[in-house]
Amino acid sequence: MTIEAAFGIPIFLFAVLCLIYLAEIQSIRISIINAAQSAAKSASEATAAVPVLNTVKLKSDIVKGIGEGRISRSILDGGSDGISCWKSYISPLSGEMHINVEYSVKLPIPALGNPSAKLKEEFKMSSWQGYEVAEMADGEGDIVYITPTGLVYHEDYQCSYLQLSIRFVPYTELEILRNLSGGIYHPCERCVYGSAMSGVYITEYGTKYHNSLNCSGLRRTIIAVRKSQVMGRGGCSKCTD
Repeated sequence: MTIEAAFGIPIFLFAVLCLIYLAEIQSIRISIINAAQSAAKSASEATAAVPVLNTVKLKSDIVKGIGEGRISRSILDGGSDGISCWKSYISPLSGEMHINVEYSVKLPIPALGNPSAKLKEEFKMSSWQGYEVAEMADGEGDIVYITPTGLVYHEDYQCSYLQLSIRFVPYTELEILRNLSGGIYHPCERCVYGSAMSGVYITEYGTKYHNSLNCSGLRRTIIAVRKSQVMGRGGCSKCTD
């Protein structure tokens, strides 16, 4: 009986510890999912003014939603610093926010050097697109979209050339990042003075990186006009027939 107890009790205690860890993992996952959904709702309101997903604020809102005290008592590896949202983004075409939250949890196996398991929570949420403007339908021609300095007109308001896909990225990654045309990013002469900040803003087709979201280089004015009024402008190669 002594020998059986010597083997059985540690195994039983380890099984109980595993069940406790599984319950804690599920608990922290639910906390992160709920906090991420709440943070995404706040972010969707912010995208109404500026169509960019600030992953730094997204993470801050998630940590705030969970609570620093709860995180410090949890099995999250690295605490709040172990939560990563930098892979989250907003689609310039559909306007959907793709939320990606990555983190690691500690495993109760100290003999193997305190390993951790990587987990990820993903979901999509539609950003607020504003109010739909009624089309001018009096039979005088189709409606197209132009910008004050553009050389072409667009038939699709959601054309990727019209919608700026702004991303917030670490400055240290600019050396390897390229725009969709294969070009590198240069400092914006309007908002980058001296060295850049730790994080900067870029667009998929742009050639500049920016320190400020309020920079005029990150704003685009779209005007709805009749096709008969765009004399001298050609059609967009992407959205016009």
